[in-house]
Amino acid sequence: MIEPAMTILNSVLNWWIKKRIHQIDLFVKYPHDVQQDLFKKLIATAKDTEWGKKYDYKSIKNADDFRSRVPINTYEDLKPLVDRMRKGEQNILWPEDITWFAKSSGTTGSKSKFIPVSPSSLEECHYKGGKDLLAIYFNLYPESGFFEGKSLVMGGSHNIFEISNTQYIEGDLSAILMHNLPLWAQFKRTPSLSIALMDEWENKLELMAESTINHDVTSLSGVPSWMLVLIRKILAKAGTSDLSEVWPNLEVFFHGGVNFEPYRAQFEQIISSPRMAYRDNYNASEGFFGIQDQRDNTDLMLMLDYGIWYEFIPVSDMTGDTYKTVLLNEVEVGVNYAMIINTNAGLWRYMIGDTIVFTSKNPYRIRITGRIKNFINAVGEELIIDNAEKALVIACRKTNAILTEYTAAPIFENNTVGHQWLMEFEKEPVDLEYFKEAFDTALKSQNSDYEAKRYHDLVLKPPKIDVMKPGTFYTWMKKRNKLGGQNKVPRLSNDRKHVEDILALE
Repeated sequence: MIEPAMTILNSVLNWWIKKRIHQIDLFVKYPHDVQQDLFKKLIATAKDTEWGKKYDYKSIKNADDFRSRVPINTYEDLKPLVDRMRKGEQNILWPEDITWFAKSSGTTGSKSKFIPVSPSSLEECHYKGGKDLLAIYFNLYPESGFFEGKSLVMGGSHNIFEISNTQYIEGDLSAILMHNLPLWAQFKRTPSLSIALMDEWENKLELMAESTINHDVTSLSGVPSWMLVLIRKILAKAGTSDLSEVWPNLEVFFHGGVNFEPYRAQFEQIISSPRMAYRDNYNASEGFFGIQDQRDNTDLMLMLDYGIWYEFIPVSDMTGDTYKTVLLNEVEVGVNYAMIINTNAGLWRYMIGDTIVFTSKNPYRIRITGRIKNFINAVGEELIIDNAEKALVIACRKTNAILTEYTAAPIFENNTVGHQWLMEFEKEPVDLEYFKEAFDTALKSQNSDYEAKRYHDLVLKPPKIDVMKPGTFYTWMKKRNKLGGQNKVPRLSNDRKHVEDILALE
């Protein structure tokens, strides 16, 4: 017999899903109209801010006016204004009072960034994205038992302080989101906030494992690399190698932050349930951008009604100090773009640092290809993360290996140039030479510039692969005070700083 409360929940859920899916269908059908309306709304809302007055937003008539008048900005450009906001000043970039700042270290540097989170961006972007993640999931998996159990969310930490009797919060975006969740959502998640928001990472992992192991967990949310660390602790405590024995009703992992494909084999090895789903999303401190909207296609639908107006720069054009952007209606499938955002938290023409390609224009779907500063270009090979991770998946599949972490940089020896790869495996390839050959061949198939430079070893030598001891990358991240879900291992670098640091541990 179905419980009355569950029947009511399912009815409400069905109504909510159908309503939101209809709204998503509208921006899929009219993407340029939706973006144009958003542009007008953003400009009109911010016209009386300090920033809006500086660039005379009142006289802006169209996107060409805006792009000719307002410069493209990095965090360093906006930092002096953000620092003033962190000291309590308001109406600088956005007219709402901003008292939340998402702390992010990025993936290429150690300097912290503090991204303003306005009430509008919290509700209309981040929370809306989370709700849409569920709506799309339930629409694709109507048999889901998601709400019958609890959601395990790996969050970060935050600090609370006061300025002139106003409470300010700085911390990981996940911590800000959890701090502001409604009571019904708090009831459905685990562990408790007191544990979830702890800042001492290793103790936090231990307490998370202890406090969640006996719950009926139906979903996981977090960054794949750090989720694996937690799962292994839970498996060790439970005395099993299969998470499905700990949580038999576990059905989905909502992941983001890094490419999931290099981690897929590890998850499939420790979660045997045939109904387990893996759902990708593109959610950063600066905004919620994309959601996987199909069952078997991992490309992400670009979400167009979250208070974000998009511009894009072809990466091939990023050679000088001034960049010309294209709008959504001008993008081309297959071109590598740097993403520029204008948000309802006052990030104006903000270069987020990620690169993407469009895989479809109806609807607009994207794939994250890497970071603007996260590539190797020692001899003109222009190797990006997307190339590397696709090649690694192929090499692991061919050699039955399971990769845990990696990083790479150029290596210069005896007047020759190559790439040195530091790799840590859950399951090492039996034949490392064959792995290297398969990896090199796959890289050539992914990148014609790399293939040309590798021709007869004339310009670029074969990749050099060093296998690291288990736990090396964890130890290195701990040494750098970079433990936690908001911190990722840098993948590709044009200098050898990270590689030399890791080799020094060995």
